[in-house]
Amino acid sequence: CGDVMKLQIKCKLQGNQYIVDDVKFKTYGCGSAIASSTMFVDMLKGKTIEEAKLIKDKDIADALELPPIKLHCSVLAEESITKAIDDWEDKLCHK
Repeated sequence: CGDVMKLQIKCKLQGNQYIVDDVKFKTYGCGSAIASSTMFVDMLKGKTIEEAKLIKDKDIADALELPPIKLHCSVLAEESITKAIDDWEDKLCHK
């Protein structure tokens, strides 16, 4: 649809697990795309990396009560989360 999300996560070691300490995003798109971004920021903060991986587009869509025509916004949000975590894990492994 042309919507774009850029997501950055900051993680810190707490005990023996990494948690999502901070999340920043830029979203270019409709109101539902921006709302999905805002929702997943709230869902991510304070979660362990493993918990964050469990956040799915359906969770975001259900929380926002998105109509079927806007479900692609929650899919885009889940893809952003997945890519941000993959990038973070890649950087952690290559330190």
